[in-house]
Amino acid sequence: MAAGVTVGEVVPVEGGTAPVGPDPHPDEHVRFARYRREFAEVAPEDAVALVRRVLGDPDRAMAGSAVCEHLDRRAAELLTDPGFPDWHRELAGVVAVDGFAARRLADWALARAMELDEPWEAEQLLSASNWLQLRTAERGSSAAALTVLAGGGRTRRIRNVAADRLRQVRQVRRLR
Repeated sequence: MAAGVTVGEVVPVEGGTAPVGPDPHPDEHVRFARYRREFAEVAPEDAVALVRRVLGDPDRAMAGSAVCEHLDRRAAELLTDPGFPDWHRELAGVVAVDGFAARRLADWALARAMELDEPWEAEQLLSASNWLQLRTAERGSSAAALTVLAGGGRTRRIRNVAADRLRQVRQVRRLR
């Protein structure tokens, strides 16, 4: 809310005036920017409540995007950390209401399994989102995952990037 403006006050807006309510910014771009700031500043113990609140936004696509941006940042930080499973469990029920966010969280769990050489199935990776397939192809260190993507990734780009990355990974391992 703008400084000096109080709830209940009428403020000028394009085309007239509008009362100031709990959310004086009906524009989804403004709310998205606010959500990004809130996620950047949220304490880990308050993040689940913030995710729940953001997913209640009437613009479901925008809300899902804001939540996924947060999931991406936090999952990347926690990917190999022992706290990842608890974090994942806490959020799984909350993001289940949003198919996009739920899929992204599942993608991160698979990324962790591949990164830590935990059990995973080729079919999981082949049915994963394009986002995860490309991320794995570009940054992955698992020769098994890169082999799967080089042979069966969803797009030609994913297959080519995975094949190039697989050559790099194998070369580094030969040099060790």
